[in-house]
Amino acid sequence: MPSAPLYFDYAATTPVDDRVIETMLACLGSQANFGNPASSGHAFGQAARHAVEQARQQVAERVGAQADALVWTSGATESNNLALKGIAQGLGQPGHLITSQLEHKAVLDTVAELERQGWAVTRLTPDAAGLVQPAAVQAALRADTRLVSLMAVNNELGTITDFAAIGEQVRAHGALLHVDAAQAVGKLAIDLSAMAVDLMSFSAHKVYGPKGIGALYVGPRARTLMRAQMHGGGHEQGLRSGTLATHQIAGMGSAFALAGQPGDSEHLRLEQLARRLREGLLALPGVTLNGCANQRIPHTLNLCIDSKGFNSAALASELALSTTSACNSANNSASHVLLALGLDERQARNSVRLSIGRFSNEAEVDKALEVFARVLAAASAALW
Repeated sequence: MPSAPLYFDYAATTPVDDRVIETMLACLGSQANFGNPASSGHAFGQAARHAVEQARQQVAERVGAQADALVWTSGATESNNLALKGIAQGLGQPGHLITSQLEHKAVLDTVAELERQGWAVTRLTPDAAGLVQPAAVQAALRADTRLVSLMAVNNELGTITDFAAIGEQVRAHGALLHVDAAQAVGKLAIDLSAMAVDLMSFSAHKVYGPKGIGALYVGPRARTLMRAQMHGGGHEQGLRSGTLATHQIAGMGSAFALAGQPGDSEHLRLEQLARRLREGLLALPGVTLNGCANQRIPHTLNLCIDSKGFNSAALASELALSTTSACNSANNSASHVLLALGLDERQARNSVRLSIGRFSNEAEVDKALEVFARVLAAASAALW
């Protein structure tokens, strides 16, 4: 039986850390903390509620927020929907919304729905490096701009948006800023107590936690406007009804507590590993970097392979990587992010994303370099 391909798709999802699994198992089974967190009248429910609130505090501490400003959701997609639709409904009358062409489909599709409901939308074009600059946001602000939604780290390119500077502009204008931070936790320092951010979306499965759980930060400027999208019991301060999944929430809390920060030993290890991978791949003929070379996280690398004989499928048996984001793979379309960057259809389809993480190592990186060199050499030889 052939061995499984080496994993280079951490941006799509991360394996659950064993320490997180232990935390989750403590909430599963008849002898575990299995109670309903809403059943406050007995010890089982109270213990479950304690686990939920402990996890809320762990997430809050990682991102510099007040614990009661966090609302549990099923993941970043729901968080994005709740943020944008919830505020839009709270505002009452449609206004002007700013986003970018680089956003995740969870934002782009939600914005399109608001547009159908009467909102005016500006979709900013990135610069040549794949960045949405503060100056572009400033220029797009209008008298009726009520909401801006931009991601912290692009899921395909790994580029970083200066959302702290953008937040100051948006706040001075009187609008609200939503940031999709699904790819940012553990990779960027986030301190919501010091940032002009009103709403921020999080996901556990991007940071070695379980799938199916996320959170939305709802800051004080957004709180009075927010309207629930899920009704039926008034859970989560009335913003998201439904029985809380204690084991998933505890897992997310544990994952966020374990998440590294820029400058720690794990981050430095990944920076060195990413440099080895990037330099080795860019040394190969016809390989170029998509996106800014400097304003980026080290974990994610997007490359265009300019070789007529190249077929990314030749890599699949040995390397698990992405040829587009998971949000585009369902319809097999070329990456909207790369097309917005200025690549043509062929270049976009000839691009691959590699992303590394906690369990990546030097031997795997060297193997990836060897596989790429072999596949490109074979593609070139096939043309003769």
